[in-house]
Amino acid sequence: MRRKLIAGNWKMNGSLAANAVLLEGIKAGLGHPPNCAVAVCVPAPYFAQCRDALANTAVTWGGQDLSMHVSGAFTGEVSGAMLADFGCAYVIVGHSERRTYHSESDDLVAQKTIAAIRAGLIPVVCVGETLAEREAGKTAEVVCKQLEVVLAALNVEQIGKIVVAYEPVWAIGTGKTATPEMAQEVHALLRKCLIGRNAQAAEVVQILYGGSMKPDNAKELLAMPDIDGGLIGGASLSAADFLAIVGAA
Repeated sequence: MRRKLIAGNWKMNGSLAANAVLLEGIKAGLGHPPNCAVAVCVPAPYFAQCRDALANTAVTWGGQDLSMHVSGAFTGEVSGAMLADFGCAYVIVGHSERRTYHSESDDLVAQKTIAAIRAGLIPVVCVGETLAEREAGKTAEVVCKQLEVVLAALNVEQIGKIVVAYEPVWAIGTGKTATPEMAQEVHALLRKCLIGRNAQAAEVVQILYGGSMKPDNAKELLAMPDIDGGLIGGASLSAADFLAIVGAA
């Protein structure tokens, strides 16, 4: 049975003072080791703060993006080795905001996934459709293509080293949420894509839901057979909300 993973994505939010309060609240609220894996993916300037605050706890940490390059003349980029240097376990790749605002292609997402794995990180590979694509009946076509480009770039062993996150773009920050049944349908489809590449890996790869999971809908979403956790946006900025979702897992 796949262990659930609840991963917070702080996006471009935080300050040293606010982060300290949030992290202390999460640590205090967890109390004892949770039954699921817990992580926070934070802006790069706060890696050291998270490393120091979360050392020897059940909470791991990660980045929100990385460069496809190992090193070199790429001003402003952050490499996988740099994330690993700060003890990061995870890194988000291909988030819809990166695809939309930075024109990241499926091929670039695949290259970043490889870079993450080579750096010893677990890439959280995001896929998802826009409202227009969903209304046009293209959900399956869009999400499968996004995932297949990544899977085609990996060898059989590497496929088992990723996490997939389904984030319906139309449900991010809009207050809209896919019903548990709608989300499960897409998660099952993504599982089928994984089976086509590596049936054994498909049994262990976690597929997270990333479309505005909140305390009031987490339990129902997480009860679905192919929803293995959540990539949490806004709710991860509140210790109480984040812990409620962890509790639901």
